[in-house]
Amino acid sequence: MNHATTTATPPRRLRADAARNQQRIVEAARELFADHGLEITLDDVAERAGVGVGTVYRRFANKKELIAEVFDQHVKDFADAAEDALSNPDAWLGLVEFFESACKHLATNRGFGEVMLELEEDPARFVELRDRIHPSISAIIDRARDAGVVDADIATSDFFALIHMVSAIAEFAGPINSEVWQRYMAFALNGVRTDAVPRRPLLVAPLTNEEVEQAKAAGCLGRRR
Repeated sequence: MNHATTTATPPRRLRADAARNQQRIVEAARELFADHGLEITLDDVAERAGVGVGTVYRRFANKKELIAEVFDQHVKDFADAAEDALSNPDAWLGLVEFFESACKHLATNRGFGEVMLELEEDPARFVELRDRIHPSISAIIDRARDAGVVDADIATSDFFALIHMVSAIAEFAGPINSEVWQRYMAFALNGVRTDAVPRRPLLVAPLTNEEVEQAKAAGCLGRRR
C-alpha cells in the first residue's frame, strides 16, 4: 500500500510591501506608546504609520497583539545593547554603556512599563526576556568583577534593581524634569565601582524643593485619572 507523504507547509513570507507596512506600524506603535502609554488606539497607530486602519487590522487583530509585538522589539533592543556592551574591550566602559542604555530606554519610554504590566498574564514572554538578556548581562557583570572595576559582591539581580531604581525616579520626576534621572544613574554607577575607575561627575543638578512638590502633584493627578 502506498502512503501519501505529507510535509508541513513553511510559513509564508510577507511580501516586501506588506513587510514594510508591518515595520511602519510597529515603529509607529512604539513611538506612541513611548509618548502616551497604552491609552492609544489602532486608529492612532494607523495615522502615525501613514497606512489605512484596515492595514493595521490585517496585521494585528487587536491592540494586545500589537503590544506583544512591541514587547518583542524591546527585548531585541535590550539583547542587542547587551551584545554591544560585551564587544567593548573595556570591561568598565562596557558595563557603563549597557547601564546607560537600559536606564535611558526605561526613563524615556513611558509605555514600556505599561507594556510589561499589560503582558503580565503571559509568563512565557517574561521567560523569553530573561533567557535572551540574563546571560549577556551576567557576562557583563562577571567580566567587570573579574577586571576588578566593580564591587565583588555585585550580582546580576542587583544590576536589574539599580536600573529599575533609576527608572522609578525618572517616572516620578519626568513631568517636571526629564533629565534628572541621569544624576541618579551616576550615583548608582559610583556606588558599584571600585577605586580602579574614577567617580562619575554629577552633571545634572538635583530637583529643587519646588520641583519635588510639583512632581508629587503631577503623580497624584495621574493616579486620579
